[in-house]
Formats: sequence, structure tokens, C-alpha cells
Amino acid sequence: MAVIRALLVRGLLAGLLAGLVAGGFAFLFGEPRLEQAIALEEGHSHDRSPAGEQGHEHGEEAVVGRPLQKAGLFLATGLYGVAAGGIFALVYAGLRNRVGPRSDGGLALAAAGTGFVATVLVPFVKYPANPPAVGDPGTITGRTLLYVVMVLVGLAATAVAVATARRVTGGPWARWSAAVAAFLVPVVAAWVLLPAVDEVPEGFPATLLWEFRLASLGTQLVFWTALGVLFGLLAERAARPSAVPA
Repeated sequence: MAVIRALLVRGLLAGLLAGLVAGGFAFLFGEPRLEQAIALEEGHSHDRSPAGEQGHEHGEEAVVGRPLQKAGLFLATGLYGVAAGGIFALVYAGLRNRVGPRSDGGLALAAAGTGFVATVLVPFVKYPANPPAVGDPGTITGRTLLYVVMVLVGLAATAVAVATARRVTGGPWARWSAAVAAFLVPVVAAWVLLPAVDEVPEGFPATLLWEFRLASLGTQLVFWTALGVLFGLLAERAARPSAVPA
């Protein structure tokens, strides 16, 4: 229990720091695209609204103004990092000395990469992130449920792949091939069978949409990379034997 508690503390700290790093990336590369998308949405809303009727407001007249939203970005990514870091530490504790690389740093990077693929890349391929001006507000519940389903598929496929790799008795190539196949079968099936969602309005700038999605994916990539590196460093430092004075 002491080891798990120590890993959990390190996971919370690493998650917080990784969340702040990811928040900085999102502020630098995501916020400018978000501003453009909000301006585009508000312009269309005012064009469509009859006299005296207000559209969605994201600027200074919104309930929560954009300056406060920008400040809240770091709070949101920090809290997300703490939650993700805690879960990551518990999963890491379960994997330690059982699967993957034997070094703490190597296992942390492998686990972080796997987490990114399972919880971010798998659902992103099917349902990529959209800026505010894209998507029907009436379908947000259905779209959210579909995204959650893809996250669950990614996690389940990862668990199946790990279990398959542990059961294969051949060499590394055989284990890796079996694990990749076990992972891809349910993921590709979900990509094919789940309904597509395409609500990009006609005339929406393709470049802005692409840049927004890249910034969104990049933020997650930065977070998971930072989490793996920071947690690995903290775990390796804790594992070093303390120097005994002469």
C-alpha cells in the first residue's frame, strides 16, 4: 500500500504539471483558432437571428467572458491532469513488474503512449474535435455518447491486446503481432459500424477546421508525453537507493 500511495502522489503531481504544460500549448496554438471560430459563429448567428434576438455569445457580453475563459483554461487542464495522473498512477502500479519495460521510465512512457492511443487517438479518428461553429446543438448528447463509446472501445481493445500479448508464447515479434491484431479488430469494427457524424456547415473554412483539430490533438499529445516523462522521472528518482553516509 505504501508503494501505491507513493506512486499515486507522484501521479497527481506529474498530472498537474503535465496539465499546465498542455494548457500552455492550447493557449498558444488552440486559442487563436478558437477565437476565429467564435467570431465566425457569432457573425453567422447575428445574420440568422431576427431583430432583437441574440445568438450564442462567447465574447465580452457572455456570462463568462473570454478573458475569464482563457484564465480558466489552465484551471481546466490542471484539474484534468490531476484526475488523469491519479488514474494513470493506479494503472501503472498494476502494470509494474508484470508487463512492459522493466525500467520505471520506460514503462511510464509506454503506458502514456498507450493511454494516448486508446483514449485520444482512437476516438479522434472517428469523431475529431470541432470548433464552436461546427455541430448542431441539438445533437450534442448523441455525439457525446458516441465519443464515449469510442473511448470505451479503445480501452477495451487495449486490455484485450495486453492479455493477448501475455498469452502468446512466441518471440517478441509474435507477441507484438498478436497484440496489434487483437487491438485493431475491435477498433476497426467500431470505426466501420458506428454512425458517422458530419455536421460541418457549408462554407466553413477547411483550413481553420484542420488547424483547430490539429491543435486539439496536439494538446492531448503534449499532455500524455509530459505525463509519461514527468511520472517516469519521479518514479525512477523514488526507486533510487538512498545514499548511506560513511
